[in-house]
Amino acid sequence: MAGLRLGPLLRYVDDSTATVWIEASRPCTAEVRCADGAHGTARTFQVAGHHYALVPVTGLTAGTTTSYEVLLDGTRVWPLPDSSFPPSVIRAGFVGDTVRVAFGSCRWAAPPADGKDRVGLDALDTLAARFAADPTAERPDVLLLLGDQIYADETSVATRRLLAARRDLREPPGGGVADYEEYTQLYYESWLDSQVRWLLSTVPTCMIFDDHDVIDDWNTSASWLADLRATDWWQERILSGLMSYWVHQHLGNLSPAELAADPLYAAVRDTPDATDLLRAFAHEADADPTAARWSYRRDFGRVRLLMVDTRAARVLAEGERAMLDPGEEQWLRTEALDEPGSYDHLLIGTSLPWLLPHLAHDAEGWNAALCRGEKGERWARWGEKMRRAADLEHWSAFPESFDALAALIAEVGSGDAAPATVCVLSGDVHHAYVAEPTWPSGGPHARVLQLTCSPVHNSIPLVLKWGFRFGWSGVARFLGRRIAGHGKVPQPSIDWRCTGGPWFGNQLMTLTMNGRSARLRLEHAQGDGRGGARLATVEESVLTTA
Repeated sequence: MAGLRLGPLLRYVDDSTATVWIEASRPCTAEVRCADGAHGTARTFQVAGHHYALVPVTGLTAGTTTSYEVLLDGTRVWPLPDSSFPPSVIRAGFVGDTVRVAFGSCRWAAPPADGKDRVGLDALDTLAARFAADPTAERPDVLLLLGDQIYADETSVATRRLLAARRDLREPPGGGVADYEEYTQLYYESWLDSQVRWLLSTVPTCMIFDDHDVIDDWNTSASWLADLRATDWWQERILSGLMSYWVHQHLGNLSPAELAADPLYAAVRDTPDATDLLRAFAHEADADPTAARWSYRRDFGRVRLLMVDTRAARVLAEGERAMLDPGEEQWLRTEALDEPGSYDHLLIGTSLPWLLPHLAHDAEGWNAALCRGEKGERWARWGEKMRRAADLEHWSAFPESFDALAALIAEVGSGDAAPATVCVLSGDVHHAYVAEPTWPSGGPHARVLQLTCSPVHNSIPLVLKWGFRFGWSGVARFLGRRIAGHGKVPQPSIDWRCTGGPWFGNQLMTLTMNGRSARLRLEHAQGDGRGGARLATVEESVLTTA
């Protein structure tokens, strides 16, 4: 009899359809049955000895909420028989014109209940506990996970024990994962957490990778990539990372219509064992950034989300460096400008913040100038060492891409059809803040904001907390311009200031949009004084009014 190994994860949802992702213990037919009669079935497909299905659910009624169950070969496997959680539900469409989007990034798996949590309370666990205690509580229409859903290079003690039973951890890649099977262990550790498992079964999710989903500093530079490709373990790591991401995260980002038009998905489902097929795809995607598109668009009523790949789509050659290859940049532009006036809010999801503290921004621009040889070969070698050591590879390290995004946002936000807000949603930097840009010529009509929220469950050293606070100061701004001047880095095309934060802790942001109004809430996971946990509001503000 087939068992449920992982999931269910509620992924795509619109007014009448949804997709539910599962992993089963053997080949089978997966079925989702809803209390209101909506349903769907899918046969599992096989990758590296694992069996997955993405079940398309049809017949949902817009504006309604229905509970559902999962069956494998006719036997119910979800809800779990001993579950203390409320039924998992699918809510089709939106209640009125209100759209709630919660987001965050950087989640180490929570330790077992009997283990010590060295980085504090998990914001996703705490969010799940809130909904489980009060199923009528206000909940997001979608949860955006903006990178580092797993840590392939920073594994837990429990995971390293499992890895040590398979291979000698004294040999590279040591305690990091080596192959597809080891990647699956990371997803089990993260998504079988009972609270997160239930949460992901009842709140739709959109995901994108960042570096730790593969390795710290993934695609920092051309020389970094050359060094990694020269090792005897990197190819298996990157191919397995892309394969496992496609299976566990990317498929669920797509709509049923996009899935139906995807030749790779069709081939995977039609092949008895799709391992070699998916491996060939990952090999091509690694060799040529234009061979695969990980970015995607989702529309939630009159809210448009453009989730942008800022890792695999990079151009790394010095002198040509870009955060997005030309095809990816054109995709972003086309989707942002499609049907002007058809949306009230544009959300650009990018794991890496567009606007950083001024000192960090100028340091990255200066470092980029050194690395491309503006001060000579000796400075270039030193700059590359510093780039890797200090993670100097955000948008500001790709100055032309930074300015191109600023220009696109200004274009989108101008004119009679401009949305009310353009918000860049990011994570990565293990703290939260709000930054607001201004343009020298007056800028767009839309309110433009950088909203950064990280981590969901991780930590940041005290010295970096001090550094980020200092980075927004006037003194740091002066120092940054002096540093940039050494590399002859011009002034950025826009200016910006921090209008909220920085805030530190395990946290989530929520945007609530209704018509052309929008408000922001930041919540921290905190102890409730009774041995439990709660999400405490630390910031709430109105961004726009109708």
